[in-house]
Amino acid sequence: MYYSRKKPVEEAPDELTSIWSCSSEDCKGWMRDNFTFSAAPVCVLCQSPMVKGERMLAAVVNTSPIAMRTR
Repeated sequence: MYYSRKKPVEEAPDELTSIWSCSSEDCKGWMRDNFTFSAAPVCVLCQSPMVKGERMLAAVVNTSPIAMRTR
């Protein structure tokens, strides 16, 4: 018999998150606002401009040293 000693994974709570969405109708690209490197990002999939919006997403903290410096 197998008994796992792993702790159960806790689900991150959903929260309203600022995102950037691709403005192209044919592209489904998007990214979280706190993971961008510029004030007005360009879609990495199709190079179209992106527009700001909001989505209900799991809470994730960006601990990158670059993000900590710019925010």
